[in-house]
Amino acid sequence: VVCLSGGMDSCVCAALAARDYEVYAVHFGYGQRTEARELKSAEAVARLVGVKEFMHLKMDLFRRIGGSALTDARIAVPVAPADEATIGAEVPVTYVPFRNAHFLSAAVSWAEVLGAKKVLIGAVEQDSSGYPDCRPAYYEAFNELIEVGTKEGDIRVVTPLIALRKSEIVRLGVELGAPFHVSWSCYSGEEKACGVCESCVLRLR
Repeated sequence: VVCLSGGMDSCVCAALAARDYEVYAVHFGYGQRTEARELKSAEAVARLVGVKEFMHLKMDLFRRIGGSALTDARIAVPVAPADEATIGAEVPVTYVPFRNAHFLSAAVSWAEVLGAKKVLIGAVEQDSSGYPDCRPAYYEAFNELIEVGTKEGDIRVVTPLIALRKSEIVRLGVELGAPFHVSWSCYSGEEKACGVCESCVLRLR
């Protein structure tokens, strides 16, 4: 089972999974600003890498809870700092509180039903915005939770990109033939990428 946002990292993760496994992709609509555009990209990535089944799950809790520039219209998406080296130095306002735990819980539930033993997510610690739910320790802890909280306890969350730099992820994607041309990274635009949010800046770099 692959968590497929439609972004650059998840696109490479899906291509990597499709090389080695029969892939079931799950995409989450959670009230993010670019929800429609991300869905379009995720569907295109899924089609081009050849997933067996694509599941689109909608969840309303993040929009209702707020607290993130991605889900709360009252909070502006910030422009990336002029000094790109400072990106990730502190948790930005685009962090969605404890989001990946909800995504992983749904993906693990589906994996358990399918009999799948791996859940892949394109989390990246290097060259990222510094989100706490993209750290290796987070996934180690989550795997311990799965071990004690599922029927067989043998499903594992795998993060194949977590230690890679963006440049290494791009090179890997090129080797795999990942469909970068349909992926979407911008936090604020749905028609044209803004080019100035942290996600756009990291992608452009």
